[in-house]
Amino acid sequence: MPSTRTCVLAGVLAAASTAMLTLPAQAGTPAPPERATARCAYPSEVLDLTGWKLTLPTGEHEDPTEITQPELATFSAKPWFRAEADCDAVRFRAAVNGVTTGGSSYPRAELREMTADGEDEAEWSTTEGTHTLVVTEAFTALPKDKPQVVGAQVHGGDDDVTVFRLDGSKLYITDGDDSRHHLVTDDYELGTEFEAKFVAEEGEIDVYYNGELQTTISHDGDTNYFKAGAYTQANCDNSDPCAKKNYGEVRISSIEVTHS
Repeated sequence: MPSTRTCVLAGVLAAASTAMLTLPAQAGTPAPPERATARCAYPSEVLDLTGWKLTLPTGEHEDPTEITQPELATFSAKPWFRAEADCDAVRFRAAVNGVTTGGSSYPRAELREMTADGEDEAEWSTTEGTHTLVVTEAFTALPKDKPQVVGAQVHGGDDDVTVFRLDGSKLYITDGDDSRHHLVTDDYELGTEFEAKFVAEEGEIDVYYNGELQTTISHDGDTNYFKAGAYTQANCDNSDPCAKKNYGEVRISSIEVTHS
């Protein structure tokens, strides 16, 4: 016959076992780790770059670096073209001492519209169909002495047709060679995000700022295309220092092109 002490001990162990079996299932299970902060390795993870090519302020004299699809899908070039760590936007930067194209004296880190598959350069007519570019962007840096940067534009075969151009604190919409055609605001603050929109049809281009029509540009042409990024309107001849640290920069969080 077991002793009283043995019976008591057995009863205690049995009660403990029963208690363990009736504990809630989550007890003792470690809490799941918090989701890691999103990080993007490439700008294509932020923006749809399928129908674009990129020109950078690097390369040889009058022969800047160009990146097309499919390479653009897995391309980044800090600090000229990079995704922000939180995946919210892409930074485009062009320093005053950057390489330029043969047709310009100014450097750029800029997207150029291509056909939908990214293989050929886009060309469309302002008199056939409707062509729309919507860009959400912010100017984030201006070069010294000549604080001017273009953030988005409609380009013709030989020259720009109309652009959003920041000159100090004044944001303009241009009309051909008239760089101050329409003043959007005279107190723009760096880092302020806005929506730029071009709608081209019936020989005209309507230009919108934050959804409001600002001006209409008359233009009849059939070799047009969209561009967006940082097209710095300064170089080493008019901006000091002539160095990498002297640059224009634009932050783009969304970009969309439609043709109908």
